[in-house]
Amino acid sequence: MEGFKVRVMKTTSEKRLNHSILPMRLYHKAKKFGIWDPRDIDFTQDQEDWKTLKDDEKEAILRLCSMFQAGEEAVTLDLLPLIRVISLEGRLEEEMYLTTFLWEEAKHTEIFRRFLDEVTGEVRDLSIYHLENYRKIFYEFLPQAMERLVDDGSPEAQAEASVTYNMVVEGILAETGYHAFYNSLQRQGKMPGMIQAVGYLKKDESRHLGYGSYLLQRLISEHDHVWDVINKRMEMLLPFAIGVVNELFNEIDPYPFGLDKEEFIHFAMKQFQVRMDVLERARGKTLDEIYSVSEHDVGVI
Repeated sequence: MEGFKVRVMKTTSEKRLNHSILPMRLYHKAKKFGIWDPRDIDFTQDQEDWKTLKDDEKEAILRLCSMFQAGEEAVTLDLLPLIRVISLEGRLEEEMYLTTFLWEEAKHTEIFRRFLDEVTGEVRDLSIYHLENYRKIFYEFLPQAMERLVDDGSPEAQAEASVTYNMVVEGILAETGYHAFYNSLQRQGKMPGMIQAVGYLKKDESRHLGYGSYLLQRLISEHDHVWDVINKRMEMLLPFAIGVVNELFNEIDPYPFGLDKEEFIHFAMKQFQVRMDVLERARGKTLDEIYSVSEHDVGVI
């Protein structure tokens, strides 16, 4: 019909699939290492450990879980516009990887709800733990940046979306949250089921972060001015990300498990700087160099 673009199927053309670029390598890794079932996690010991926790320790775990639970639901809901943009651009290899990305976010949503239902028995509205900075990121900045892609697939819009989703939500907040789980529970030998689950999440998220880093590096290589868009967005979001860490610690004083707020703020800032250093190195690189970036260079476990 007139006005319709002639469709060419990549996999039956001379182009075929490019298995050497990072998104396809992540796709193959996801098939191999991302096959875990939230229903297989054994929470038997976690249920017993929960009974032994003090009230302030339970409060700290509930607060952290409520933030993860809503965060995982949010990123599951908000990823689709990016997949659509990548699809419309005909980037089949990237879309193939993103199908595993969305599936993994859904599993992360499932596992935290399982923990809340079967270990803590919580039926309250846990959004009471979502304070001002958390709400700005997850209720406002994240959905706005991702939904913008429905009508605006520009490099600038993609960059702002990926910075918000990958660099800040996953690269700063989730990584800092994992650090809190390990230091509060694993160090005491408690909640082995949750620690196992967090280990799976961390590996999944390392691939998500790897893709986000790749996407932003590709955008920088293709459009050098996008670096300024990324830098501005990161600087805008950083105070809110640090604010989330402050909110986690300030509501319980002293914070249990021997955790120190300043150490966690330092950890979050380090995550921020690591992401920025990786992205800045993309300036001046060719697309071929971006396509061949190693998993190690983008932090994939």
